[in-house]
Amino acid sequence: MQGMYYIGLDVHKRTISYCVKDVTGKIFCEGKMPATRLDVDRWMKTLPQPWTAAMEATVFTGWIYDYLRPHAAALKVAHPLMLRAIAAAKKKNDRIDASKICDCLRCDFLPECYMASTAIRERRRTLRYRNLLVRQMVQMKNKLAVLLMEAGVSYNKQRLHKAGYFRELLATNPDIDEGLCSLLRLCRETVVRLQRTESALVRSLEGDSLLNDRVERLMTIPAVGPITALTWALEVGDVKRFSSIKKAISYCGLCGSEKSSANTVQRTPLSKQRNKHLQTTLIEAAKMAPRYNPELAMLYDKERKKGNANRATLAVARKLVAYLMAVDRGQRNFQVLQAAHQPAA
Repeated sequence: MQGMYYIGLDVHKRTISYCVKDVTGKIFCEGKMPATRLDVDRWMKTLPQPWTAAMEATVFTGWIYDYLRPHAAALKVAHPLMLRAIAAAKKKNDRIDASKICDCLRCDFLPECYMASTAIRERRRTLRYRNLLVRQMVQMKNKLAVLLMEAGVSYNKQRLHKAGYFRELLATNPDIDEGLCSLLRLCRETVVRLQRTESALVRSLEGDSLLNDRVERLMTIPAVGPITALTWALEVGDVKRFSSIKKAISYCGLCGSEKSSANTVQRTPLSKQRNKHLQTTLIEAAKMAPRYNPELAMLYDKERKKGNANRATLAVARKLVAYLMAVDRGQRNFQVLQAAHQPAA
């Protein structure tokens, strides 16, 4: 592209290193600036026109991407694991990293990754915050049980987190002194507060106009609840970016990785290159799915007979991905196709 300028950005929490080159690879300018909107705005006024930029995907990439996109001819985000040329270099610093990202963009070698829309990323942030609240709630429930065990207090494990039983336990058990009682009440109040916040976040996402129709369609699949449907919709984004079910399964981390060299082949049960939020949610859903879907129950029993329960759960999770892909791509409710039984001639 004659006249186009290419920019490589090495993004950090406090600083952004940049390198601007023309189509021939000649450096127009390079340097470092603070990672603030005001400084980025000042820097953009000094850039030649037109320009396209690329940066590595990090936790700080989102706001920079949204801020630069209206001003750039094109803006790309690189997959961090694919940029091995930077990590493998003998000499590595922010200036060199920005220059190499710029060269990858200029020569069309940039391993670009998918960037969801701003609206989807904002709602995804809410869902991931909800997941954090759930983890904290489980930690507080475990801590409450540990406090009772440390004091040698007998309790009903199944009813411990019921409000009525908890009040009765504190009022009638003589082994709970005043200091322990205050800690137990604090744990219980924290759990209740986290539960209310988590429920409010889920209700806000379920009622969102951007997600409402899509989530309702996904929930027509047996064994798919609101959390599974919301996680799929927000983590996947545009389902059409997957050309096949195998690629969607790989993105969800439900297949193993392979390392082959000559006659040596090494495979792992699950790949570490995955969307961990989708992987966790789908595996949890797959453990419950056979109870609600006869077809998934048959699939689980068939794989379970081979002697590995984890393999059976993964098979159910992969089938769930196929169901979710079909419903989401076709934009229609889930339907079970009955096989036609024709009499023999």
